[in-house]
Parts: sequence; structure tokens; C-alpha cells
Amino acid sequence: MAGETLQVYFLGTAGALPTPNRNPPCIMVRRGSDTLLFDCGEGAQQQMMRARTGFLVDAVFITHWHADHFLGVLGLVQTMSFNGRTEPLIIYGPEGVYEFVEHMQQLGRTKLSFDLQPVRLGPGSTVRFDGYQVDAFATCHGMPSLGYVLREDGRPGRFNREKAIELGVPPGPLFGRLQRGEAVTVEHEGEKVTVTPEEILGRARSGRTIIYTGDTRPLHHGPRDGLEDADLLIHDATFDDTERQRASEVYHSTSGEAGEAAAALEAHALALVHISSRYTSTANHIQDARKRFEGEVIAPPDLTMVEIPFRE
Repeated sequence: MAGETLQVYFLGTAGALPTPNRNPPCIMVRRGSDTLLFDCGEGAQQQMMRARTGFLVDAVFITHWHADHFLGVLGLVQTMSFNGRTEPLIIYGPEGVYEFVEHMQQLGRTKLSFDLQPVRLGPGSTVRFDGYQVDAFATCHGMPSLGYVLREDGRPGRFNREKAIELGVPPGPLFGRLQRGEAVTVEHEGEKVTVTPEEILGRARSGRTIIYTGDTRPLHHGPRDGLEDADLLIHDATFDDTERQRASEVYHSTSGEAGEAAAALEAHALALVHISSRYTSTANHIQDARKRFEGEVIAPPDLTMVEIPFRE
């Protein structure tokens, strides 16, 4: 896992209505050779072309069934089919995902070159991938809705090469076995000795974590178990703080509330998304969030790519 990249492409950061500069919601995450989409608003495939990401998507996760979060799937699957895709595409989502896929297949009137496989998720559901998983959690949006956590598996501690040699382990295959958690037996000072990984490896290190809320009231006002300490929290910030009452009425968050959530969850960085079309600038959003959260705050323009490094 040490060499796996983790990149976030903000393909769509608008609220319900697109603007000339912002598309409806679509977040692409690339982890190693895997590509996942979290929501897929209208025009997502054009944004993928502009970002030069290609169309090799391994799975799609939909947060809820408001049209701005799923309309892009219809065009995207047609393009995938025209391009000759044969691998099934799994579409994960809350209650209603089976009906969504059924209706989409009926509307297309064209047999796709691959199967669409709907999978219903609920709070607490986990989808395993190689080296990481995606967990679903409940959000507050006045309808069945989910947020998602991409959570990498933990990493072994740092390998102490000098210590291994000191204990008689020669460089080579035995190093690899120790790094994989196996004990090895070697000749050392005329005796057979067993060297364990605990003697060679430092403290285990956590993997990287990304949280995407979709549309919601602030996360810290609801369940938050397992959501702490994310490398990046991507949070609904539909309104700035002058519209707190409006945000509450329509089950969205303000940028200041997103900042409060990031602080409460002890996130390391915060990305503000789902920006309402009423705003031509996000300066106030960033200012509101920074009043409540001391970490890095961004309101990324569409097509921004952020790479998540390992924390040492």
C-alpha cells in the first residue's frame, strides 16, 4: 500500500442548480488503480473529459435520490457502453437504488454492453476493496440519505533495517516476510534464533481517510462514531452563515456549520462543496469556516485535484 496514490477530483461542486463555473455534485476518488464516483450529477462525463480522467469507473456511490446527484449516470453508462465496456458496473445507494437502475435501463431503450448491478446500502454498511473499504453512514437531509467514508487499511510500522541486520537477518526475502508480519528463524552468532516482526517494525500506522457527506445538516449534530480524524472532510456548505435559518429549513449546512463539524470531528482539512448558485464568490464561505476550524479550508473550483499524502 505504501506506493498507492489517493487523489480527489472535484468534478462538480455546485448545489442543486449548475452555474457557468460549477457543475452539479460529482466527486471522483482515485485510489491506486481504482476509480470511484461519489454522486454523479448532470454533465459528469464532460467534466471527466476536461479533467482527462477517462471513463474507467469501478463503482458509483449515490448519496440520495435528488436529481442533481444522479442525472449524470444516464449519460455516463451510455458512453461506457459505446466505448465497449464489458465489466459490470455496481451502483451503490440508499433505499431506491434498485428502482433507479430499473428505470434507467427502461429509459435507455438500448441494451448496454455490460451489466448494471444495484446494491442497497444503509447506515453501517461496508463495501470492501483491495486495501481499503467504503463505509456508509446516516446523514440528515429529510429523506433517506447517506454519506460515505473511504478508509484505508492500517499500515505496518516503519521497518528498521539496521535493527534487522543487527539481529542476524540478512537483506533479502526474509525482510519481506518480517514486513508481512511473519516471524523468521536465522543463524546468529552460532545459534538459531527467531526474530519477530515486533522486534523490527515500529508502531503501526493508520491509513488515509476521506469523508464525503453529500447533502446534510452538520455532521456533528448527529451520529459521528468512526468519523473522527479524517485526512479530508468534504462537507455540504450550500449557504454562507447569513443563511443559517434557511439552511436548517432545507436540511443543508452553512460554511460555518461545516467548519464546526470539521473541528468537532478533528478533521485535518475541509473542502466546502454544494455551493448554491446565488454565490459568485466563496470568500465568505471560507472566512466563515475558518472562524471555527483551524485546519486547511478550501472551496475548490470544479476540476480541482487534491492528492492526499500519508501522515507519518
